[in-house]
Amino acid sequence: MENSVNPIKLSGIRALIASKMQASLKNTAQLTYHCRADVSSLLEARKAWRDAGEDKVGYEDLLMHQLVGVLREMPEFNSRIDGKLAQPGDQIDISVAISSKRGLVAPTVFNVQDKTVPEIAADRKDLIERSQIDKLTVPEMTGGTFTISNLGITVVEHFTPILNYPQIAILGLGAIQRIPWSVDGEKIEIRPIMGLSLTVDHQFIDGAESGQCLGLIKQAFEAGYPIPA
Repeated sequence: MENSVNPIKLSGIRALIASKMQASLKNTAQLTYHCRADVSSLLEARKAWRDAGEDKVGYEDLLMHQLVGVLREMPEFNSRIDGKLAQPGDQIDISVAISSKRGLVAPTVFNVQDKTVPEIAADRKDLIERSQIDKLTVPEMTGGTFTISNLGITVVEHFTPILNYPQIAILGLGAIQRIPWSVDGEKIEIRPIMGLSLTVDHQFIDGAESGQCLGLIKQAFEAGYPIPA
């Protein structure tokens, strides 16, 4: 019986992506840590922005805003590898994994620390649109200091995202599931819970620091978000 399914060919941008992934796995010692976060405040914040007419604001934009404080407190996770050095960035430039027509790309929203939530959303939307027509620039494709990869629209709660080499850390965002959750250690409520997966280069960052960073990310994602005045 003849196979009617087209083979997957490693060519063009997919071949470049594959080469970059291989380089990432070859040159780093990758280890992934997992936890879950109650994102009730996240859902409330997005609703507030959309009720205010800011339809472009999505979960990723709000989460990127929250990451600024964490990466300022632990700048080693906002670093790029240069030989035997991991150099923290002077600014927070967050790359966003995007599925384009030609393959997976991770362009960058620059200077996230200086931007409002709507500005982050506008920049991310622009990157998504230009990724579909091959209009991303080389600096946008190579200049990030930290990456987020979102599988929230799937059933995947946790995964092992591959480092966007030469960056030192990447955060995977999993699906939000409404499950029983302990609130204040006293009562059980049904809450929206997001799976989080932090991959780091274990050559430069140890488990204690990684656990601390993921704990801070969890706290930031569970805390209050900026909302329209």
